[in-house]
Amino acid sequence: MLLPIKKQQLERNSFADNSAKFSSRYFGDHQPVVAFFIVFEIVLVEPEIPHNAGAAGRLAVATGSRLHLIKPLGFSLDEKAVRRAGLDYWREVNLVVWDDWAKFNSQTWKGNRWMLTTKGSASIWDAEFSPGDLLIFGAETRGLSTEIRSSVAEEACLRIPMSEGPIRSLNLSTSIAIVLYEACRQNPAPFA
Repeated sequence: MLLPIKKQQLERNSFADNSAKFSSRYFGDHQPVVAFFIVFEIVLVEPEIPHNAGAAGRLAVATGSRLHLIKPLGFSLDEKAVRRAGLDYWREVNLVVWDDWAKFNSQTWKGNRWMLTTKGSASIWDAEFSPGDLLIFGAETRGLSTEIRSSVAEEACLRIPMSEGPIRSLNLSTSIAIVLYEACRQNPAPFA
């Protein structure tokens, strides 16, 4: 939940161990006026397409969430395509880049881990999202590996409902938007 708090309170109240704990908002005179908890953790494991990372960054800024990119990446973060997809918001993205899944997975996270996969046994409509949850997405061409999916209970592997037909999956940035905003819908307090 995006709650205004004083910086001193925030420093005493760790949100996710060994990670950035707040995002400052700047207005007018460019002085930080309030700090916010991170609403959700958007995690992209080995993303391949810069536009999807840029769009995920824009969604992170729009929702007060943090974006995690886990290497190897299929692009450079300096590429014009990433900046263009994130437009002028890329510099505002609360971004953490991890060397690999093992380093990310070794951290202690206070939120639930939700794996988004076409192989999920539960629908996103059945999940009960909470602030601080990790929304974990795989690479565009192969999704999340069996090893990564098996690191959570089967009911934490979620799928986006789709009608039967020729479509196997949705675009990564579209999937992120659907799941992220369903989680925000369930936790509306910080949103206008």
